Amino acid sequence: MDMMIIFSKNDERNADIAILERLAKRLDLYAIGDLEIETVAVKKLIKERGTTKHVESTEQIVDLLKKFKQVAGFDENNGAVKVLDDSPTLRCLERCRSMLIPHEFLCPISLEIMTDPVIIATGQTYERENIHKWLTSNHRTCPKTGETLSHVSLAPNFALRNLILQWCEKNNFELPKKETYSMSESQNTFINEVSSLVQNMSSSQLTTQSEAVEKIRMLSKENPENRILIANCGAIPPLVKLLYSRNWKIKEHSVTALLNLSLDEANKRLIAREGAIPAVIEVLQNGTDEARENSAATLFSLSMLHENKVMIGSLKGIPPLVKLLQNGTVRGKKDAATALFNLSLNQSNKSRAIKAGIIEPLLHLLKEKSLGMVDEALSILSLLAKQPEGQSGIGKLSVIETLVGFVKDGTPKNKECATAVLLELGLNNSCLILAALQYGIYDHLVELSKSGTSRAQRKANALLQQMSKCEHIL
Repeated sequence: MDMMIIFSKNDERNADIAILERLAKRLDLYAIGDLEIETVAVKKLIKERGTTKHVESTEQIVDLLKKFKQVAGFDENNGAVKVLDDSPTLRCLERCRSMLIPHEFLCPISLEIMTDPVIIATGQTYERENIHKWLTSNHRTCPKTGETLSHVSLAPNFALRNLILQWCEKNNFELPKKETYSMSESQNTFINEVSSLVQNMSSSQLTTQSEAVEKIRMLSKENPENRILIANCGAIPPLVKLLYSRNWKIKEHSVTALLNLSLDEANKRLIAREGAIPAVIEVLQNGTDEARENSAATLFSLSMLHENKVMIGSLKGIPPLVKLLQNGTVRGKKDAATALFNLSLNQSNKSRAIKAGIIEPLLHLLKEKSLGMVDEALSILSLLAKQPEGQSGIGKLSVIETLVGFVKDGTPKNKECATAVLLELGLNNSCLILAALQYGIYDHLVELSKSGTSRAQRKANALLQQMSKCEHIL
């Protein structure tokens, strides 16, 4: 609508500053640098179109760009425009009005002429400094095509560099001077080591595989930079393949290495794309205790992304997590509970968890206080209590009594979570609210509404209001 107004010759709002400012921001054309780049692009467009094609639309583009310059605080009639004209690119354009920098000489990221062009895995060419910044900012795709990179090696594009140098000499164009980027010796050594380990993980020798994956596991644990570099060296695909190894120690090392790598946000997507989730679920079902624990932790880490929550649920990852919650080690139970809580934030996964029998082990955790997992159990129950099938499983008198006990004598977090569960149950069943009243919750709720955590106060007040409605009805 703003574009229609600005381009209209009859609408008196076509020079409205507010509309121009809004449009400039929406198009990212309100800063000097952005306008400089756009000016170069528009000049190139004009040259390509010539003087006979699309005259009206070309004039509209030029006119709009001038208006944006005015909004930014300079125009063609005052000195401020010199800020724009002082750029090296535009100075060259003024000297060589009949020519523009060939498009293939410009880096797709910065739109500046390249001084050190390099080729990446997709065959696209970028300025070395720009693509390095892109890769070290947790990106694993080609900026231009969006394709996932199979590796992050950078190959100098000598042929293009020679063409650029020849063109610069012919057109009297001075390349901007930039500091050449070089990796530190320690980084080079690390990358060479990891690249060798990645190759060894695909070895036909079991011992070589095992040693390589164990070393990757240890390196991926050390620091965030290692996790980025290891992924960049292509370690994720072979690690996923090793999850299907017949050797359980290799499986254990592989799933743990993937757990470490998944701590990096960009790696979460790469791991899922490589098909790791069904393999991790298989290890969770049949692995050693440590492998099952780390598989649960891996699923939790991957489930931080919404699309992975859905995938884990649809690939039947919830039943083995419930099984681990029921009969795993203490650490296994905690890893399973954390993963199940995160997965249950997805609506469809709540029903899956209830069908998998999650309620009974959660209620058991409420009784076994020595395990120290009351808060985890209550937090999951508060999510499941929103479901009709969850309410029928949780809404038993014995459970209500247990929850009231936590409101009376639990930790501040216990009180908060127990009140949240009771509120969800009571919203759909007034009998459960009356049962809680009979177990003596009222005075404790009043106290909680005044001195509990901020969330506990909100939940307590809401439950008290619900209680007053029930008493009024009866």
